[in-house]
Amino acid sequence: MKKYWLVLLAFFGILVLSACSESTIPEGAEGSGGDSSGGSSDVDQEIIYASTTDAVGLSPIMTNDSVSSSVTEQVYEKLFVRNPETMEIEPMLAESYETPDDLTWVITLKEGIEFQDGTPFNAEAVKYTFDKLRDPETAAPRASLLEPVDEITVVDENTVEIKTKYPYGPLLAALSHSNAAIVSPTADQEQDLMQEPVGTGPFKFSSWATGDQVVLEKNEDYWGGAPELDRVVFKVVPETSTAISMLQTGEVNFLDALPTEQISRIESIDNVEVTKQDGTPVYYLTFNHSKDRNQDPDFRKAVASAIDRDAFVANLNDLGVRSDSILGPQVFGYDESADDAGTPYDPEMAKQLVEENGYGDEPIKLLSANRDNFILMAEIVQSQLTEAGFTVEIETMEWATFLDTARSGEYDLTFLSWSNVTGDGSEMLYPNFHSDNIGASNRAQYNNPEFDELVEASRTTIDQEERQSILNEANQLMLAEDAAIVMYHGVVTSATDQSIQGLQMDPNGQWSLYNVTRE
Repeated sequence: MKKYWLVLLAFFGILVLSACSESTIPEGAEGSGGDSSGGSSDVDQEIIYASTTDAVGLSPIMTNDSVSSSVTEQVYEKLFVRNPETMEIEPMLAESYETPDDLTWVITLKEGIEFQDGTPFNAEAVKYTFDKLRDPETAAPRASLLEPVDEITVVDENTVEIKTKYPYGPLLAALSHSNAAIVSPTADQEQDLMQEPVGTGPFKFSSWATGDQVVLEKNEDYWGGAPELDRVVFKVVPETSTAISMLQTGEVNFLDALPTEQISRIESIDNVEVTKQDGTPVYYLTFNHSKDRNQDPDFRKAVASAIDRDAFVANLNDLGVRSDSILGPQVFGYDESADDAGTPYDPEMAKQLVEENGYGDEPIKLLSANRDNFILMAEIVQSQLTEAGFTVEIETMEWATFLDTARSGEYDLTFLSWSNVTGDGSEMLYPNFHSDNIGASNRAQYNNPEFDELVEASRTTIDQEERQSILNEANQLMLAEDAAIVMYHGVVTSATDQSIQGLQMDPNGQWSLYNVTRE
């Protein structure tokens, strides 16, 4: 136990800054040059946000990492958004919609909106964006968002019709995803949107000094009225401790995804406000269900019984939510009855099962990404499983290799995470656990026909109450089988200079600066 608690304490010092799945890893990007100064300027209203990494690119179609989406969310807009307070889907660029039948969605668009290049936002732009997103030749990271779409038709200038291959209940949630933002067709054909984005949003692109900063400026012609902020700077500050010092001195004004061990330090800074709210990300331990041993229910029960998740979450300084449920409290499909539906911590039961079945005779390969939080969670679980009598060997890999290895099933146990930007339970269960996606996003290799039927039913009805019930049933089925063991659900955090007013964090970790002012 001594080793376990030392490791646990270490974990609190390096808890994850990101809260997403594979989409959170930024890669190299090249961009145009620009003013590299990150300090004060002569503009009246400016905000400087510090990020530990640079953006991958600035096209919503071609990126799927959290850093890039923080920028693109200010430049581009979607047809629909999820209200961060009610978690209901509401129109944004859309005016309204109707479903004349289960396969047809007729969307009426707001009129009089222009892209930042002066070209019109209309049904043709929507069709262009969605056709490109789902075109296999585009190789868009989140093309799966529109996989159910069969055809997109321009009815008139401000009306678009979407036909699906089958009834698809989560369509509006998919259209609220940051990767479904509408791009200017003219700009996309004339320039590289990865370097020079053009959307309909309240801020427009100014410059990008790769590895240093991205600068946006207010869109004076924004259809909703120009924002108060004149300029937004996304400053790359690789070291979190340095970013906190810069927040203290006023060199930056805004941080998010705050690390556990730095919360006390940040909260002690004068004139800095810290916010915390429950979010949609989930972190879980899962089995490689294609392995014979992992198909033994008693083996999975022994593993689940050995892990003390209550003690783990209790020490996260309110930056983790404890629930057995695979669908978190902020995700559509969650039911509070699932909070305690998993196998409880019972070390004696775990030891008994290990001893009776000889589970300790064959080593367990516990695969982990080489991110600090994954490594330390692996070490904690290794210590707990060892106490129960298992023999556990940790193998760590860099992120891309880890994802490929997990995808190919070269492990026994591993940790995975999912940010669930749409906030919809089908968008958690289908990509991660449906057998259609084995060899792709279903890295757990989970294959259960009854579960598949439930997930398909949750996707192929547009009755939202029915979807809620079906998703809860699918969730409960996985918990009864110990198919995955949830470590915690993420908490969305931010730290801002008290001069900043109007910032609202979404449960998925995204945010808009449109209503932000400096006072």
